[in-house]
Parts: sequence; structure tokens; C-alpha cells
Amino acid sequence: MTGVVNVSYLRCVDGHNIGVLELDNSESLNALTLNMHKTLHQYLQLWYDDESIVAVIIKSVGERAFCAGGDVRSMYYAMNNDPVLNQLDTPPNIPLAEVDSHIAKPFLTEYFTVEYSCNYLIHNYNKPIIAWGHGFIMGGGLGLYIGASHRVAQPNSLLAMPEISIGLYPDVGATWFLNQLPNGIGLFLGLTGSHVNAVDARDLKMIEHIIDGASLNKVEQQLVQHSWSTSLDKSERQQALNEAVSMILTESEIDEIDQLPANQLTPYYAQIQAACSQQSLSIIIEQINAIDGLGGWIETAKQNLNAGSPITAHICFKQLRDYKDASLLDCIKMELGLSVNCGLVGEFKEGVRAQLIDKDHQPQWLYSSVNAVDESLIEQMFASTWLENKNPLVISHSR
Repeated sequence: MTGVVNVSYLRCVDGHNIGVLELDNSESLNALTLNMHKTLHQYLQLWYDDESIVAVIIKSVGERAFCAGGDVRSMYYAMNNDPVLNQLDTPPNIPLAEVDSHIAKPFLTEYFTVEYSCNYLIHNYNKPIIAWGHGFIMGGGLGLYIGASHRVAQPNSLLAMPEISIGLYPDVGATWFLNQLPNGIGLFLGLTGSHVNAVDARDLKMIEHIIDGASLNKVEQQLVQHSWSTSLDKSERQQALNEAVSMILTESEIDEIDQLPANQLTPYYAQIQAACSQQSLSIIIEQINAIDGLGGWIETAKQNLNAGSPITAHICFKQLRDYKDASLLDCIKMELGLSVNCGLVGEFKEGVRAQLIDKDHQPQWLYSSVNAVDESLIEQMFASTWLENKNPLVISHSR
């Protein structure tokens, strides 16, 4: 998969600059390749200490998607071409820590390390990041978007973590950010991969501003014309920059209701929370399937859940239950090992094959149902791949 990040600068009237990072992989809905992640991380680190940069804009080319996820096709080829994995039973009949993978494991480790490092840096950035979202904002794209200080969506935006359909799990910090949503909502979104439209996402505080796409140039001009306060100390400076960006974005928000989509999640809010408050995964699934509603949105959610990976369902249930109070850094450190282990088990490879490679949409999951899953395998997948001080993400976050 080819893909680049176009880097440019907006020159402000007071001499400062706004850095612009534009995802350019429109044929694949701006899916993020390893090299795209490396470019994003490189410039975000460079601009972090550059006092001439007062803000960063992350946007993308094309009309269909801000970013539909990570480059899972490349991950599939790494898994499929690994002779060690091809000789293993699925799931492996030896402990995952003993799988001697020399193709898939190194590639997955590098990819997810760079991706999660980039996500973490965005969450903890020292100046405003404006994520200008439109269309599909999913998976790795949502991980990139959700950490921005200023999250803009267009009326056609759809946010989702759809990993249950490919046998992965909600990663890119979703262990943390899905747990920031009201009780039960994050678990529901993870188990069903449901799309959340712009209005529901704003109600859930997943986005902050809904702005028409035609207003991007206007907003950029207002940012360029602003006189930025940079003589304050660091904390006051960051607050002043954030407030200035918020003011400019708020002025451009859509205020006509007829230009916005109707709520889809909100009508089922109470039923979703009741269903996902249960202590047993199997009961939660039963309760979701029992939600009363004739709308296409809730029916699609049920279909995604029932057709999705039983292993993913178990992972999602455990990550949102057991890591409810964990920090973002602890969550993504856990996710790094979990994601690599997902590449060794076989479920992830099969899901990508069915949905994106052969496109038969008939994945042969390792277990026929949630109740059939060997829970000792789930525990093993969560086991740390590295000693605590050897986790690659520890090295990446010394700032």
C-alpha cells in the first residue's frame, strides 16, 4: 500500500506558523501505513519544541474518509508469509511467548510501537492540534483523531472501532478512551463496531465542533490572521493558544438543525447501558440482542456483534473491565503486547482475509461462539510480551 503525509505550513501574519499534516492515501480511505505513521511522529516531535509553531492541523485528502484505519493489509501479508506461523496450529499449541516469529512479530511490533507512540504524543501535545475529520473516522484513524485537543467533524462523519469484524480488538488507546464514555457505551461500541454519527459523537464528547467542510479555508484564514500570545509562561501560553483556537472554531459551527443528522444512538441509550451493565459477557450479548428497536442502526449493531469474532468479544470485555482505572500510557503499553499476540493467534489474519483480501465476508473464526472460547487463551494474549522496562513504549515516552 502506498500512502504519504503531505507536510506544509500556514504562515501567520505575526510571523508564527501552523504546521499542517495531510493524510494522502485516498484509494485506501487514507489508511495509515507504517511510513505515514513515521512521518506523523517525526513532525509532531519536531514541532513540539519549535516555538515558531503555534498549532497543528491534521486533515486528509478525498471526500470519503479522514482515515478508515491502519494498514492491516500489510499486517496480513506479514502474518501470511511467516513460515513459523504457517506451521503452527491455530490457535498455537505452544505458549505465545515461545512462538519464534521472525517476520510477523517484528513487523507488528514496529508498526504498533510507532502508531501508539504517535497516539500518545497527540494526547499529550503542548500546543493545539486541530483534527479536521470527515467521512469515516475509524480504528487507527479514530486513534489519531480522538487525542487531538480540538476535534472537528463534518456532518457526514462516522466514528467507529470496527475491529470485531476483523478479529483484532479496539486498540490505539481505546482501552482508555472507550472507558471515558458513559458506563456501558464504550463496551457496546467495541462489541458491535457501531458507527456513531456526528451528533451522537458530539453528545458523547467524542468530538467538539461540527463544521461544514466548505468552512475549512475560512477557519485557516482566521487562524492565520490571529495574533498569537507567546510571551506567557508555558502553561499559560498553552491555555491561551487553546482558547484562541476554540473561539475561532466555535464561530464556524453549524447551528441549523436541519443540516445535521438525527441521533441514532441516543434513542437506545438507556437500553444499551442496561444491557452492558451485566457481569457476564454472554448475558451482555443476549441483552444487546434483546434491545427493542426497529431502526436499521441498532439492527446493524446486532448483526456486527453476532457475525464478529468471539475472541475479540472476550478481549473487548476484559480490556474495558480490567483496565477501567488504568492510565492511557499503561493501556497502550498493554495494547502493544496484546496486538502483537493477536497476530500470532490466527484470528486477526483470518478476519482480514475474509473482509479485505478475499472479500468473501465469511471468516472462519477459531471458536463458534463466545461460550466456546478458551478463556485461558484470552489470559495468555493479555500476558506481557516484554519485561516492564523492556516495553518499546517506555523508551518512546521519556519526554
